[in-house]
Order: sequence, then structure tokens, then C-alpha cells
Amino acid sequence: MGVGLMQVSYWRVPHRCDINGLPWNWPLFGMLPSLLIHIHRIHDRCTDVLTRTRGTFLLKGPWFANMDMLATVDPANVHYIMSANFTNFPKGPDFLKIFDILGDGIFNSDSELWSNQRKLARALINHQRFQCFLMKTSRDKVANGLIPVLEHVAKQGLVVDFQDLFQRLTFDTTCMLVTGYDPGCLSVELPVVPFSKAMDDAEEALVFRHVLPESIWKLQRWLGIGHEKRLSKAWATLDDTIAKYIGMKREEMSKGTKLEEEDEEGADLLTSYINEDESLGLKCDDKFLRDTILSFMIAGRDTTSSALTWFFWLVSKHPKVESKIREELKAIMPAKDGEKWQIFNIEEISKLVYFHAALCESLRLFPPVPFQHKEPLQRDILPSGHLVHPKMKIFFSLYAMGRMKSVWGEDCLEFKPERWISERGTIKHEPSYKFLAFNAGPRTCLGKGVAFTQMKAVAATIIHNYQVQMVEGHPVAPNVSIILYMQHGFMVKVTKRSWP
Repeated sequence: MGVGLMQVSYWRVPHRCDINGLPWNWPLFGMLPSLLIHIHRIHDRCTDVLTRTRGTFLLKGPWFANMDMLATVDPANVHYIMSANFTNFPKGPDFLKIFDILGDGIFNSDSELWSNQRKLARALINHQRFQCFLMKTSRDKVANGLIPVLEHVAKQGLVVDFQDLFQRLTFDTTCMLVTGYDPGCLSVELPVVPFSKAMDDAEEALVFRHVLPESIWKLQRWLGIGHEKRLSKAWATLDDTIAKYIGMKREEMSKGTKLEEEDEEGADLLTSYINEDESLGLKCDDKFLRDTILSFMIAGRDTTSSALTWFFWLVSKHPKVESKIREELKAIMPAKDGEKWQIFNIEEISKLVYFHAALCESLRLFPPVPFQHKEPLQRDILPSGHLVHPKMKIFFSLYAMGRMKSVWGEDCLEFKPERWISERGTIKHEPSYKFLAFNAGPRTCLGKGVAFTQMKAVAATIIHNYQVQMVEGHPVAPNVSIILYMQHGFMVKVTKRSWP
């Protein structure tokens, strides 16, 4: 029905769904026809509309579907919703319905359940055991996974999809950090891993739940057709794989297997969660562990691989930025003749200012999670003067926010790492309600440090040791998903750098 509506709207009024560049509010269907017609370029469409409406726009849904959405990128509104009046803007029941595959995990939960999960997750992530494991895992995967693949690609003169490569890398790393097991997705053979494929299928299906009336996608689920059919199959694969990991971990721990080794090298999150059973009133049964593992897997794999993909695309288009990063890297580890590659000390690269600024600038323009939404519990008036009420969704476009002149200045479309560096030569910390890549307020991302550690370990190794060139004529555009990936992948050629 949703596709049919799009086709009818397209053929009858292909360009009259918009008035002065804004969606037309049709009787019965609201602005849904315009939304569906522009779905293939939804992120740029949001940017266009929000630019024309000074950062806030009410999107009227079909009268029968309860789909009214207030889209905003006004920093004052974001701060009010995410921080100042946080308790009135939970994820809400509609979010839980759309992302039901995540169960009661930390990204779906609200109130006390969310608060207790966050306290436990923060304690485990910040613990020295996990931080030690993070450093070792990130370095080992670069050395034993990424380097062999890049060496093979460079030697054979092959074209490789960097997006796929980064997905494989971060999938393996995240799986190891969360469960302690390496699925072996990143290797020269580039094998198909059902767990990773299932995550891709699930994410693609979830984005359509945002734009289709609930009754439509629920009907598709009941009939077992379309994206809901793929989601159902993906769900089963994810459940089976995670159940296997939990079973293996419980068996290992019951026998005391690997415990001495983990004490020395750190511990994965699954081990720590099982050890903390019933902490803060949370019973770490298999259902809780399943929801937690899947939430962390999606957060860890997809956001980091998306960020790396867009970062290398931007760097490949801006050789001056690449040169400055190389100079910083050279200062902490000069190139040596005859050495095959250099793997950097993570603690050393964490101190590099321009490198960090370039990563932040990439995240500003291409945030891995390009949108999110909230639902008010009670009627409220936002700082912009807009009235919101229960059952109305409030929609943030992080992609559009990075392209607002009112937020980032006249040069907002430029890739300019210098905007993140203060006059003193230190990193300039922008407020989270302006730079929302890691969320804001009480829900600020717990994995921010983990993400930067992984991105820097990977990016430093590649930039220092290899020259990356995008294949000529390769089309680059964002896809339609809950994660901002490239629609056609990122096809590149990789060559070894040589030093005089």
C-alpha cells in the first residue's frame, strides 16, 4: 500500500507534492506522498525543508495514522528536549514498537529501567578490565586482520569496498569486545557471516517503519511480505547466534575456562555482565543478555564503520587534510626504511589534535545515526514557540543540523577540521546540542571513548602506511537506513606508501 501510494502520487502529481519547496498537506494522506517520493534522498530533503523553515517544521501525517512529526534542528529545542526538560521527552511507546527487535535493551528502555542499565553499563565500560581489553583487541585486530587484507589488496592491485571492509573490521572487534568471541568476518577471503548479514537486513527494514503507518508495516509482518519478511528472518538469525554465544560463555565460566587469561588481558562485557548478576536490581538472565548484546553490537559495529567510511571519503577528497594528519603521525612515529608497516600506540595517537579534529568534522557532516526521535509525555512549548503534545513525534535530523548555516556558519558545507581547534591549539569542545553525533544530555553515548579508540587505531594505520584512492566515477550518496552508510559502498584502490 505504501509503495502503491508513492507510485500514484508520483505519476499524478510528480512535482506538485511540494509548494515553494515544502511538502503539500493533502486531504486524508497529509504530507506522506511527498515523504515517500523523496525517500531515496530523505536526508538531503530534510536539510532542504529545515533550511527553508528556519530549523523547525511540522510534518503532517495521514489523518488515520497518528504520524504527525515536528522536525527540528534548532539547538535551543534540542537542548530543551535532551537536557533541560529531559523527563518529559522519553523514547516513548512508538520507539519501542519500531525497534522491538532490541527488546528491553538500554536503547529502548526509559525511566528506572534505563537508569539502572546505564549505571551498570557505565561501570563495566569504564572498568580497567574492559579498557585493557579494548586497547588490546583494537590493536590486535588491526595487526592480524586489517593489515593482512590491505597488504593482499595492495599487492594484487585489487579494488576493494572500504565500507564492507570497515563493517567486517568493526563487526569482529565489537563482537569480541561484547562477547569475547571473534566471528572471523575480516579475512582475505571476505566470507559471508550470517550474523552480520542479518544486522544489515534488520536495519534496512526498520527505517521503513519510520515512514509507513504502523498499520501498514504490521500488516506486512502478519502477511510475511516485503521488508518485514526480511526482518523476521534476520531476527531469528540474530537470536540463534546470540543464544549460542551466551551458552558458550556460561559453559566456559562454569568450568573456570579462560578466567586466568581474562584477568591478565581484561574481560569482555558478556563475562562482566554475568559476573554482575542481579546488580542494581537487574537480573542478567538470557533475555537481558540477549537484548544487551544486540544493542551493543548495533551501536558498536555500525556507527564506527559508517564514521570510518565517510571519514576516508572526505580525506580522499582533501589531500591537504591528509597531509596534515600524516605530519602529526610522523612526529610520534617517524617512518623507518624497510619496515612493512607501522601500528601506532593508541595512547599516543589519542593526544593528536588535528587528527581528532578531522574525525569530529567528519562526524559533523556525516553522523552515523542520521536521525532520532522523541515523544512528549505532556503538552509543552519548545523554545522556538512550537506546541508539542503526546503522540506527536519530535524528529531530529543530525545530518541536516551539520548543514545549517545558522548553527555552523556560512562555511558549514566545507570539510574544515580547523573549526574544532582553538586559538591555543587545543580541541574546541562544541556543546552536544549542537554536535549531536554522540547524543546529548543524560543519554550521552557511553561508548564515545570506545568509538574514538577504534577509529583512531584504524585510521592512523591506513593513512600512515597506505595511499587510498576512490575508483574514478564511483557514485557516492547516503543510503536509506537507520545508519548512514553509502548507498553503493566505497570502492577504492590501495597502494603501499614508500619513504625516501
